[in-house]
Order: sequence, then structure tokens, then C-alpha cells
Amino acid sequence: MKNSSNLSFEQVIEDNKAAIYRICKVYATTPVEPEDLFQEVTVHIWKAFSNFDGRAKISTWIYRIALNVCMRYKSRIDNSKSNMIRLDTIVFQIPAAIPDVSVQEKFNALYDCIRLLNEIDQSIAILILDELPYKEIANITGLSENHIAVKMKRMKKVLLNCINSKL
Repeated sequence: MKNSSNLSFEQVIEDNKAAIYRICKVYATTPVEPEDLFQEVTVHIWKAFSNFDGRAKISTWIYRIALNVCMRYKSRIDNSKSNMIRLDTIVFQIPAAIPDVSVQEKFNALYDCIRLLNEIDQSIAILILDELPYKEIANITGLSENHIAVKMKRMKKVLLNCINSKL
């Protein structure tokens, strides 16, 4: 499937799958949910793909869709927690690509701490970890670059304290 700017849907997903998965991982509450969220995001991108008009970078457009889908999902989960049965006994295997257990522990601690932030701060943290410039983060979130810089300064302290308490 191609949109008006001759981008291939398959190539767009391939080029952005790692970023999409990182976003899904932060918003997931169980080990198997990132895969489900990834599929949900992919479906939303596919449905909207023909409407991509090129006013923003494709990656900015993808981030916005992924964040919106994941935030809606988290909101639905938060609103219906009492009615859901969690399958917490399913264990997700850590990929062999991260051989050092202490690195994995740090990685897990960081993501645990990011999950404790409010939704907009979670979004900013994910985008910063993906090394996006403040200008692009501003386009994705609708906040000013200055506001993002101030939030990042505050979040760094909160995340550092949180990670240190977990390790």
C-alpha cells in the first residue's frame, strides 16, 4: 500500500518499528501487552496511511499515532481495572541481545520509573530516549520547546531519584 507521497506502508513500519515498540512497552502493564499494542498502533497507522499529507515528517506522524493509541489504551485500562483479569503468570523472555544482567536491570528500572510519570511526561521521556530534538517533540506533543525543556529538567531529577531507589 502506498500513499500520495509514494511511501510504502511496509517500509514505514519497518523503519519505525523499534520506536513504536518502545512506546508500546512504556504504556503496557503486563509483559505481553507491548505486542498487542504494537499491532493496534500498526492497524491505526494502516487505516490513516492514505491520509498522510507530508506536512510533518513521517516519523513525527507515526509517533503521534503511537502515543495517542497507547494513551487511549492506558486510559481504558485505568478505567476498567476492576473488571479485568490479568494474566500475570505469562513471562516475557528478555532478548539475548542484552547480555549484561545489570544493564537489563537498569533498563527495567528506567522503564518502571517512566511508567510512574504522568502521560505527557511519559511521552516526552520516550521521545527523548529516541533522541528526537525538542522541536520535533513539540510538534508531536503540541507543547512549546521551552515547556519541554523545563519538563525534562524536572523529569531528570525525578527519574534519577526513582532509578537510584530501585537499584
